[in-house]
Amino acid sequence: MTSLHQWKTSTAALMAMAITTSAVAPMIAFAPAHAQYNIGQSRTVTIPANANVTLPVRHDKEKVVVSRGETLDLTLRISNDITDSRRTVLIPRNTEVVGQLEPVYFNGRNRDNENVRGVRFVARELVFPSGRRQSINASSQTVTRLEKVTQNDSSRILTDAAIGAGAATAISLITGNRRIEILEPIGGAAAGALASVLLRRKEAEVFVLRPEQDLRLSLNSNLVIDRY
Repeated sequence: MTSLHQWKTSTAALMAMAITTSAVAPMIAFAPAHAQYNIGQSRTVTIPANANVTLPVRHDKEKVVVSRGETLDLTLRISNDITDSRRTVLIPRNTEVVGQLEPVYFNGRNRDNENVRGVRFVARELVFPSGRRQSINASSQTVTRLEKVTQNDSSRILTDAAIGAGAATAISLITGNRRIEILEPIGGAAAGALASVLLRRKEAEVFVLRPEQDLRLSLNSNLVIDRY
């Protein structure tokens, strides 16, 4: 009985250690058979899409704000080393994740702004600290949470935020704040159309994304990494 109790205690301790370690540095626990090593050549490591791996990301700003239906080029960064079960670093911390925020529609054939269900980040490329580039097919969950902007509460949304041009136009028209720093410009025709709609309103709705919480990435296809 004493031996059984000691075995259970040791097992619980090992599980606790594994969970703690995983929380500090995300670990991909796939079998060594997924890694291929060739002497004198690059080592190819495959991270399977069905391994339920999520990649933690961050942005220099606490929030990213976009308007309903807006598409925005965005670069995030990997927030922790991504390692395999042997602690080999596959994707280093601070690796850039290049992609864009895209609207998600209730009905994909209807691209009207009123048909927008939410927004998600779609990753296209990794840029490692060494400068090497690697394609990736991954995306975040769809964020459906909208926040209203009025003349009186815009400062709450603007604090430490990266703002898309569509959202900046909406906020400036509603609040009168013309000094909002945007991530990229919006075309004149699009800005004019947006303005004509917003001038008839006293509030606007925007998506306020918090990258560390909302934009963790899941693989849509296997990620093959060349390690040199």
